[in-house]
Amino acid sequence: MSTASKQADYHALKMARKKAQIDASIEQADTEKGVLIVITGKGKGKSTSGFGMVARALGHGLKVGVCQFIKSRTDTGEEAFFKNQPLCEWHVLGDGFTWDTQNLEQDIATSKCAWEVASKMLSDARYNLVLLDELTYLLSYRYLDKESVLSALKNRPAQQHVVITGRSAIAELRELADTVSDIKEEKHAYKSGIIAQKGVDF
Repeated sequence: MSTASKQADYHALKMARKKAQIDASIEQADTEKGVLIVITGKGKGKSTSGFGMVARALGHGLKVGVCQFIKSRTDTGEEAFFKNQPLCEWHVLGDGFTWDTQNLEQDIATSKCAWEVASKMLSDARYNLVLLDELTYLLSYRYLDKESVLSALKNRPAQQHVVITGRSAIAELRELADTVSDIKEEKHAYKSGIIAQKGVDF
């Protein structure tokens, strides 16, 4: 038998074993429920990942609610696109980053008003997916009552999916989540002096 044939046979055997393992895992997963996904970490792509799930949900004809807690700009490509989708409700609820506002009282007041919008979505079964973009900051900075937020997430409609993005997700939120992704930064164009690019960064 040639070396190429041996490699082909070995590959086929290896993939057959892998398929058997994956099929067994899939067969064991039998619970259908709304999942809570937390995308955190210092790396780029947290909100972008959330927007990808928004697009995926809309592709399946699901109703989506989006709440952006920190960002205040309304000229982003994602908003321009998703606001035109009839099944997507989009809210920009922030005043900008905390280093822009430099006003703790204002940041807390804005956060509480934003949470009122979000908490209504979390109690409404018509929303199949809710994206809470950069909510993590409001918890780590203690702008919102942690227990109230965690309670709303625990008691949301059973089939409602929630995606939460932002750095420094608190331990209690990570524990509550079904899926947690911690995105690491290896390099970032900004640190090389490259400005934010339309269509890539906003």
